[in-house]
Amino acid sequence: MRVRLKGDAICTLFLLVALCSLLYSQLEHLVPVGNKKPTQKQPSVTPEIFPEPRAPWRPMPAEATVPRSQVTPIVRRTEVANNRVQTTTPPPLTDSAFNFKRYLLNKDNRNFNLLINQPKKCRKTPGGPFLLIAIKSVVEDFDRREIVRKTWGREGLVNGEQIQRVFLLGTPKNRTVLATWDTLIHQESQTYRDILLWDFMDTFFNLTLKEIHFLNWAAEFCHNVKFIFKGDADVFVNVENIVDFLERHDPTEDLFVGDIIYNARPIRVRKSKYYIPETMYGLSIYPAYAGGGGFLLSSRTMRKLSRACREVELFPIDDVFLGMCLQRINLKPILHEGFKTFGIVKPSAAPHLQTFDPCFYKDLMVVHSLKVAEIWLMWNLLHSPRLSCTQKKQVKKPFQWKKKAQITTQASPL
Repeated sequence: MRVRLKGDAICTLFLLVALCSLLYSQLEHLVPVGNKKPTQKQPSVTPEIFPEPRAPWRPMPAEATVPRSQVTPIVRRTEVANNRVQTTTPPPLTDSAFNFKRYLLNKDNRNFNLLINQPKKCRKTPGGPFLLIAIKSVVEDFDRREIVRKTWGREGLVNGEQIQRVFLLGTPKNRTVLATWDTLIHQESQTYRDILLWDFMDTFFNLTLKEIHFLNWAAEFCHNVKFIFKGDADVFVNVENIVDFLERHDPTEDLFVGDIIYNARPIRVRKSKYYIPETMYGLSIYPAYAGGGGFLLSSRTMRKLSRACREVELFPIDDVFLGMCLQRINLKPILHEGFKTFGIVKPSAAPHLQTFDPCFYKDLMVVHSLKVAEIWLMWNLLHSPRLSCTQKKQVKKPFQWKKKAQITTQASPL
């Protein structure tokens, strides 16, 4: 009996082990494939976007750049990145769709056709205009151009000096969204005669092309101008103050004035809009340059910069590129407190202060980052006859308490 019971127990235990093995094998088949760890380590793939760092001013030889056939299309970049296996954490990608490899391959292409020209712009005034206002714009921003025309960018006489205006444009990035852009911009040009349009795509990193093409245009078609103000369409400019400032300078001498930025460092964070890899600029500090909201230059400096821009290698950030050209001609830009290209900063000691006040703007030259309605409102406030900016009055007599003054009056004889 004991032998039989022992045999039954062994058989039962064997059956339980077999059943557990069967259940385990079934469960293993139900586990998703993505949760399995690979039995063999895949070789790590490190995407090398750029070649080894080089000096910032030397042109890169053809064998050092990535061949055109290996450039990954932008639409498939995310898909390719997800299929790669890396042993290290990949660096964060930049939010912009700017392709640095393509830029390096095409950086020497700097001559684009002028689609809309204003060759007679600077011939209207005998001897040339005193000031040419050149505003960076994009095709779709008609409302910004219109508010500039109706406010601070008006053509005509200001303080007895002749002012002329042009807008600087490239072709729109997304032509399908603005299907009739070509007809609209030509109609606008015929109406106002102030549009300059070049045949390159109007993107943030192509603003350098806009810089060099405008300087070339000014040297050819507006060489008789005395001074130039170049700025953005979202700034407020006190043209009266600018004319008053420029009347004390000689246009035949060098002049470059603005909100000058010194010792700025290249941004190496890939997520930043201003990200620049070391392979594109190897130095740790940029040359002194003017904030892009607006700056002034003389006719002499304009011609010098036009020549220097042909000799300096193109750089994606236009403000810095112009600083490189200034460095090339050995000209130090002048800092002026009237240029507020980062807007009016509210003092920490006066949190109640209202910075959008015409009395703040009255003594300034350029204030950046204003909306269309704000530009219109500030223009009308500044030119209102009811504007009164009170100033502190000087005390001519020594201070006396009123009570003491009354006692003295009472003690005096009648």
